[in-house]
Parts: sequence; structure tokens; C-alpha cells
Amino acid sequence: MSFSVQLGLLLAVATAFASIVGFLYKHRGAMESPPIEWRRPVQTSLALFRSRWYTLGILIATASWGLHVAALSLAPISMVQSVIAGGLVLLTVVADRLFGFHVTRREWIGVALTAAGLAFLAATLEGVGGSAHNDWEPAQLAVYVSVVAGGGLAAAALAGGGERAGPALAVSAGLLWGASDVSIKALSADVDRGLGVLAHPLALVILTLSLVGLTVSARSLQVGRAVPVIAITGAAANVITIAAGPAIFGEPLPEEPLALVVRLLAFALVIAAATLTPAPMRAAQGAAIGP
Repeated sequence: MSFSVQLGLLLAVATAFASIVGFLYKHRGAMESPPIEWRRPVQTSLALFRSRWYTLGILIATASWGLHVAALSLAPISMVQSVIAGGLVLLTVVADRLFGFHVTRREWIGVALTAAGLAFLAATLEGVGGSAHNDWEPAQLAVYVSVVAGGGLAAAALAGGGERAGPALAVSAGLLWGASDVSIKALSADVDRGLGVLAHPLALVILTLSLVGLTVSARSLQVGRAVPVIAITGAAANVITIAAGPAIFGEPLPEEPLALVVRLLAFALVIAAATLTPAPMRAAQGAAIGP
């Protein structure tokens, strides 16, 4: 495995940690803010920034986004997203040991499942870790991103109200951000252009999907329970981005049928474990989020 890929995976670990911490702060801020209104998405979204907790969460999430961009530019997208998918495990352990969270048996089972999934995945990634794998066809990318983003918008439109609204909006946000992440990976091939990369059409696509996803995510945190919403959002985004590795960016699949089946099962196990292992709730009710 090349040094650049190793560095990309380390950045992916940092991305995962910062992302979940930012999510927890955003949830706290969203809960104390006025509801997001679809008829006034800009005004009501900006109102969230009156909360210091939401603003702090956005700052942390922005730092996480920067780390994610760097990771995607250095390592294959499937490897980066597999690490991020297991990132909830990292937060679970750190939260239990350093932040005073209560970790349930279900969450510890998720740790074991994620470790097993990543181990099987590592065993089937021969030929993937030598480069960033950034070859893609514009038409193929456009179809993939359009279908995924369209699915995200459809999920938001069909969310409705009631108990299902939170999970449905979480799926929507995850799909929108997944489409954005795939676009970021594609654009990272032109990072040597410096600020000129901002003139690339994909830059507008990334900005639009990120902002729409941010609004949908904020609403999902307001109407749904934090733990399942965070887990579902992350799982949906990871499924899309991991699948884009071989589908869009030319990452090789194992030639042997058994190795291919093991790799696909490893991907599924990592995502399932991330869903099973949500960020733990603080044992003391009402305690502040943070160390």
C-alpha cells in the first residue's frame, strides 16, 4: 500500500471522528431552534445559526469535510468510506472511556462486527491500495450522481410526518451527501489546478448537494431521534460512495468468485455494523455534550 493511500486512510479516521462529534453538536442546536420550513428553507436554515451549539457543530463538520476531501484525493473511495463507516466504533470507544457515555451491549456487538467486516475487507483489497483510483467517465458519473440525488429528493418529498419522517429524511440527507462525496472524488483529480477547480461544473454540483443535504439533515435531527438519524444518514451515504468505487472509479474487484462474495459481504457487514453501533447517549440525562 502506497504512503499516500495510508495517509488518506488516516485522514478518513479523523474525518469519521469529527463528523460524528459535529453531528451531536448540530443535533443539540437543532433541537433548540425553530423548525425548518420547506416553504422558507433559506430563512429557517439560517435561523439555526443563532444557536451556538449548531454553529459549533457546523464548524466541526466543515473541518471534517476538509479532511474528507483530502482523504478522497489520496485513497480509493471504497477504502476511505469503509474506514468512515467504521468511525462510529471509534467514537463509541472514545466516548465510553473519555467522555462518560454509557455504551450498551448492542453497541459493543457493533464494534466486533465492524472489526470483522474491516478485517475481511482488508483481505480482499489486493490491487486497490496502490493508487487513488480516479479514472471516470463524465456520462457515467452524471447518471450515477443524478439517480442518487434524485432518490434523495424523492425520499425527502415522501417523508411526510409522524415517526417515519426522521428516518426518511435521514436517508434523503445521506443520499444527497453520498452523491456529493462521489462528485468530490471525481473533482479531486483536478486538485492541482488550485482555485481554478472552483470553475469546474462539479464544484457547483457539490455545493448544491451539500447545502440541500445540510437543510434536510437539520430537519431530520429536529423530527427524529438523534441516534438512529445519525446512523441512517451515515449508512446511506456510505453505501452510495462505497458502491461508486468499482462502479465509477475503476477500482478492481477480486477475480475469484469467492473473494468477490467475501468482499461484498464485508461491505455489507461494515454498513450494518455502523447502523447497529450508533453514537452512544450520555448516561447522565441532560449532561452537556463534550469532554
